[in-house]
Amino acid sequence: MHTILGINGASGPGLAAELRKRNIPVRGVSRRPFAGDWEHRQADVTNMAEVLDVVDGSEVVYLLVGLEYNIDVWRRDWPVIIENCIEACLAHNAKLVFLDNVYAYGLVNGPMLENSPIRPNSRKGKVRARLVQLLFNAVQNRHLRLCIARAADFYGPECQTSALNATVFERFAAGKSAFVMGRADKIHTYTYTRDIGPALAILGTDDRADGQVWHLPSSAERWTGEDWVKAAAAEFGVKPKFQTTPTFVLRLMGLFNRLFREMVEMNYQFTNDYIFSSEKFERTFGVSPTPNQQGVEETAAYYRSKKG
Repeated sequence: MHTILGINGASGPGLAAELRKRNIPVRGVSRRPFAGDWEHRQADVTNMAEVLDVVDGSEVVYLLVGLEYNIDVWRRDWPVIIENCIEACLAHNAKLVFLDNVYAYGLVNGPMLENSPIRPNSRKGKVRARLVQLLFNAVQNRHLRLCIARAADFYGPECQTSALNATVFERFAAGKSAFVMGRADKIHTYTYTRDIGPALAILGTDDRADGQVWHLPSSAERWTGEDWVKAAAAEFGVKPKFQTTPTFVLRLMGLFNRLFREMVEMNYQFTNDYIFSSEKFERTFGVSPTPNQQGVEETAAYYRSKKG
């Protein structure tokens, strides 16, 4: 049995489908009902007893949970969730695969690699760095079986948590101009959501992944924000009109909206080059990421079908 905590997220169903292809029984866990080709269980991952219950009988546990984009919630809940998952996996002798982001690296000059120093320059990055420390402490001191998967920002069909989807694809689909976060001339790597499930399944089933950090397959093409806009506009048959959102604009918007206020400290990822390398994963497991153009075509087709 492989258990997915956060089955209702952007990568949960894709991971479940890949595991089912391998004839692996899947248990999907979320706070609310979320039906699919898996045994569904409801649980609150901040509740230790509930996590222990849903992890029982699991060989591998995937932690794909997302929290409200609020630093107070992150500081309160993320350490509790990580500790609960560590305890549950140790109690049931399960391997833990944690889907992480890149916030703990902070601003990196050049490509982000698995061995890039942990130098967070944001409050949210410091929270993520603490989680990594808790996890590897459990590996070293309590023999937790673990691997950490990191992805760049998501995009792709049926992804409700993608900034690129919301600011470019959804805008063009609605006949509006796009937004580019930060600066349009800066490189920004994105991870295509349909690549995530197969990659996580590899990490969950291949012992070579244990005890390490892995960057999930993401195209190495160095597209800028403007490149993404132009490619998407071509698929929608519209002019590539866009506006940028400099940090001072986010601050002004944050006076009236907490989400924008929370985004201000992360805007360095869009005002500097954001280059994410998955060469280690590709080389080790022989997997290639979806090219950007194909990802753009499939994502645009999804939004066109919704509109139709």
